[in-house]
Amino acid sequence: MARTPSNMLPLGTQAPSFNLFDTISGNTLSLNQLKGSQATVIMFICNHCPFVVHVNQEIVSIANLYTKKGIGFIAISSNDIINYPQDSPENMTIHAKNEAYPFPYLYDETQDIAKAYDAACTPDFYVFDTNLKLTYRGQLDDSRPGNGISVTGKDLRHALDCLIENKDNMTPQKPSIGCNIKWKNK
Repeated sequence: MARTPSNMLPLGTQAPSFNLFDTISGNTLSLNQLKGSQATVIMFICNHCPFVVHVNQEIVSIANLYTKKGIGFIAISSNDIINYPQDSPENMTIHAKNEAYPFPYLYDETQDIAKAYDAACTPDFYVFDTNLKLTYRGQLDDSRPGNGISVTGKDLRHALDCLIENKDNMTPQKPSIGCNIKWKNK
C-alpha cells in the first residue's frame, strides 16, 4: 500500500472552478452550483483506495452533520480508469449508493481538476471559505489503516468549526496520507 502525502496548496488560494460529470445525478455540475453558504469541502477520493475505504463512514457522517450548517461537500475522483477500471463512473455510481454519499461524486476524466488543485493522494481534503479561498488542506485525522488510531475526523471537523465560528484555525495542518492519484500515461 503506497503512502503518498498530499501537497500542501498555499492557504488563501482561490478554488479552481470546474464543470464535472456527477456520477450520482448524471448531470454536469459546477463548483458555483455546489458551493456551500458557509464553506465548501472538496475531497479527492476513489472507490478502491484502502485509505479512503478506511474513512468513508466518517466522511459521510461529517457531511451529513455539517451540510445542515451551510457547508457544501464535493467528492472528485480523478483516477485513470483504463488501468483502474474499478474507479470508472459506472462503479463510482454504485459505490456512492452503497456508501450513502450525501454529496455529489464527480468524475475528473481529463485529470485537469486534480492538477489544478495540486491533488496528490486519496483522500485529499480542501476547505474553502464563502469566497472560495483555501483555509484548510490536508488530513481528515491521524487515523490510517492498521495504525490503531480511531477515525474521528477531528482535523477536518476543527477546520469547519473554526470557519462556522469565525475563528482562526491555529492548529497545525498536516498532510493527508493515502494512495497516489492514478495518473494517466501520456
